Amino acid sequence: MTAILPRPEAGWLDRLPTNRLLAEVSLWSADLGRLEADIARVEAETDIFHIDVADGHFAPAMLFFPDLVARLRKITMKPFHVHLMVADAILEAQVEQFAEAGADAISVHAENANAIEALGLIRRHGLKAGLVLRLATPVATAAEHLGEIGFLTLLGTEIGVKGQGLDAAAEGRLGEAAALIAGGGHAHRILLCADGGIREHTVPGLRRAGAETIVMGSLMFGAADLAARMNWVRSLPR
Repeated sequence: MTAILPRPEAGWLDRLPTNRLLAEVSLWSADLGRLEADIARVEAETDIFHIDVADGHFAPAMLFFPDLVARLRKITMKPFHVHLMVADAILEAQVEQFAEAGADAISVHAENANAIEALGLIRRHGLKAGLVLRLATPVATAAEHLGEIGFLTLLGTEIGVKGQGLDAAAEGRLGEAAALIAGGGHAHRILLCADGGIREHTVPGLRRAGAETIVMGSLMFGAADLAARMNWVRSLPR
């Protein structure tokens, strides 16, 4: 018999706060040798845990795998948002594996040729589906998918490489995406997420541009005073 994993309650996305910037915490920036301890350290300040998955082909890195996610699923009830950066040939198989491992939301890239099929598969698993746009991908590409996604993530740096500075186009692209979502007339919630180049000096501008959640790495795990850092993040005006 398959073990029942601890999960957020149904409707978790709709219950996330709407009056402040959300903290989506990237486990790529955690101490990978003490991953459980680092999760416990930041859990109270976290809205969503962000799990990057890369195959070394679609993105240059090689990151996280289903068995690890299944292990982490046992230690936290916070939502897991899995970001798949993988080639078309394995995309749908990866959706299946991470759904079984305990993901609550899975985002795929608009640049995948089979993105539409993958989004449908994610939803059939009862998970929140998301779409990610690389820097060179027009924001308008997302328009046809808004009816079936709960996350729209815009990358502010090149894919799969840590430590890059925020691209100059990032804020404008977020503003365009925010207007696209607002004008879509969809009854369901779509979170607009900024991923990449998240630094203390970039977050205020990303928030003003329309970001509802930011993928925090070192900004979270490297904070000297975590509570103070998160109070600051949550107080930023839109």
